[in-house]
Amino acid sequence: MSTERVAAELADDGVEPGRAPLRKGQRTRRALLLAAENVFGAVGYHDASIVKITEEAGVAQGTFYLYFASKQQIFDEVVADLNQRVRHAMSEAARGATTRFEAERLGFAGFFKFTAEHPALYRVIRQAEFVSPEALRRHYETIIDHYIPSLEEAMAKGEVAAGDPTVLAWALIAVGEAVGMRWILWNEERRIPPEVSAELDRIIGRMLGIEGS
Repeated sequence: MSTERVAAELADDGVEPGRAPLRKGQRTRRALLLAAENVFGAVGYHDASIVKITEEAGVAQGTFYLYFASKQQIFDEVVADLNQRVRHAMSEAARGATTRFEAERLGFAGFFKFTAEHPALYRVIRQAEFVSPEALRRHYETIIDHYIPSLEEAMAKGEVAAGDPTVLAWALIAVGEAVGMRWILWNEERRIPPEVSAELDRIIGRMLGIEGS
């Protein structure tokens, strides 16, 4: 992500429907987070530096310390920011779904689209296992905590086979991450092939306990 792309993403932040434009301080903080996402994704935590982050963001080095105390702190906040954004992308993609199966399919599509646009998601989260295990755990537990109620509701309606919603949530996340890594992150076309998408739909259906999947 170049400084131009950081600027473009900030412009998007300012015009998102239903969201007030960011103030100058908020925009600077946002620029630093976006730049850090790119730097951590490109060179890794240990080779990243505050100098590289501020250069990427297009701000003075001293400005960094007005918003973050250390490289560790901004890394943890990048993990939290990616978590919020990917969950938002999946929720928006699934908006309007009339069944849990449809919501899962659309949510997966939203995840894959976000991954294609933000490949640093995988790289940053994987680094967190060693750099910030607590941030990694919060990332997954936050996703699970938001996931379980939807599965419980679907089970109560009979849309999903009765079972342990926590185990099902973890299993669905594992499938999505593995497929995204293989066919988005490792695929130069950055998209899920139609035949893979069709097979994934069948797998999701079987995991949900839908007959005929």
